[in-house]
Amino acid sequence: MKRDKFIELNHIIKNDMITYKGLPGPKICDFWTREYSSSFYDGDTSFQIGKIELVGNTGTYLDTPFHRYEEGDDLSAVLLNKLADLEGLVIKVPYTETLEISADHFQSIEILGKAVLIHTGWDQFWRSEKYFTGHPFINAAAANYLLEQKVKLVGIDSYNIDDTRGNTRPAHTILLGNDICIIEHMTCLDRLPANGFRFFATPPRIDGMGSFPVRAFAIL
Repeated sequence: MKRDKFIELNHIIKNDMITYKGLPGPKICDFWTREYSSSFYDGDTSFQIGKIELVGNTGTYLDTPFHRYEEGDDLSAVLLNKLADLEGLVIKVPYTETLEISADHFQSIEILGKAVLIHTGWDQFWRSEKYFTGHPFINAAAANYLLEQKVKLVGIDSYNIDDTRGNTRPAHTILLGNDICIIEHMTCLDRLPANGFRFFATPPRIDGMGSFPVRAFAIL
């Protein structure tokens, strides 16, 4: 069957927007304006060259093992077979029903070897003050179950895959410690079916960085 429907699952990165409380928003500007560059070319030829300064945890981003572990794979080392053309699965756990996502939410579904995307609906609060607190998360038992099922990747449309009210991060620790990448701040998961799609989320190959924005998308 020909796949010809692309679904964007990422937030657009905009100047000064805050993704994670306490981290700066990106600075996006011209390095070369069209007016400046036109002085180097004949006729009406001109080019824009942009400049951006940002922290890795901006927009919809991928966490690699290096984000949590010094010896873990960074953006340059994570293999494409962990990030691209994955069999995808959406698991719906509305934030209106629970904020703590447990292993019970996964146990009746075949998730073995899949990219598991958790649809909570929290993305509706993106770029509002409410987005930063009281968000959905998975607990340690859920992270361990995902590990046992050898999932390829875990994504969530929430502020953090862990409960940020405390100072422990069991989901990051368990998943990244076992080479299972995480994508946070996803969006538009309501546009996907429960299964039957391929998932992609590939960052640039940057040495020495553990997190970076991705253009996450699905092909139906």
